[in-house]
Amino acid sequence: METKPYRVLLYYLYVPIENHEEFAVEHLAACKALELKGRILVASEGINGTVSGTVEQTNQYVDMMKSDPRFADIVFKIDEADGHAFKKMHVRPRNELVTLRLEDDINPNQTTGRYLSPKEFFEQMQAEDTIVLDARNDYEFDLGHFRGAIKPDITNFRELPDWVRENKQMFEGKKILTYCTGGIRCEKFSGWLVEEGFEDVGQLHGGIATYGKDPEVQGDLWDGQMYVFDERIAVPINQKEHVIVGRDIYSGEPCERYVNCANPECNKKILCSEENEHKHMRSCSHECRVHPRNRYIVEHDLSEEEVAERLQRIEDGLLTK
Repeated sequence: METKPYRVLLYYLYVPIENHEEFAVEHLAACKALELKGRILVASEGINGTVSGTVEQTNQYVDMMKSDPRFADIVFKIDEADGHAFKKMHVRPRNELVTLRLEDDINPNQTTGRYLSPKEFFEQMQAEDTIVLDARNDYEFDLGHFRGAIKPDITNFRELPDWVRENKQMFEGKKILTYCTGGIRCEKFSGWLVEEGFEDVGQLHGGIATYGKDPEVQGDLWDGQMYVFDERIAVPINQKEHVIVGRDIYSGEPCERYVNCANPECNKKILCSEENEHKHMRSCSHECRVHPRNRYIVEHDLSEEEVAERLQRIEDGLLTK
């Protein structure tokens, strides 16, 4: 099989970084010198990034990181690509690598759930008295998830601890498995679960990204696609079968195409076909359609009369593209 000319690297490591703001500036310069594009977060507790570049450029980046003793243990998850997965290169300092905002922060190097390999996770999630808890945002779940996994009623990762406390009875006497894209959110969240007193907590080591590439499980029991935070938006995971779980927000038909609501004050991610995007002016609600800053109206230079006509057709249920 022909190798693609570009690669996307996904990685993280919880490791102390002194003067992380200064490090972020220096690291950005190094990435730009390699002509990489991507998004990297740096905190005093570690580093979390996704970068894209040619095979040669990404190899140089891996060598550069591995040559630094702090980052020698980083595991890079690699996807082949036809081109860059980002438009620009950003390295941003942060207070936290993942936003939980706990009163008593968790150090994953001291407290975390049991690491489970893809095969162990595959076997354990089918066992009795086991709950599989998705640690991602709602729109990530809606595009794809493990079969039978629980979708917390949250919109942001930082809401997850409160949701667990409010639904604690659901987990009593159960083995808890949790998972996320690459593993970084679960490192801290599973540690929080342990600190909360849950006795049997496991996490998918390496996240969904590793699970999908495992030669033995081959992404089995995953439905849909995995949401990624770059230009690709979605990547396949299950190598055995593809079950679409996403649903068009307007028609309810199977759909795996994400767009952002045209109202910039909403910007909600919505699943919809290209046809329905135009029919509904890429808006998740009537309020967003009539918002004075609706970007779809500006992009397509619609007159007030054209907007009024479309709104009437939507109301009448007779709109055609």
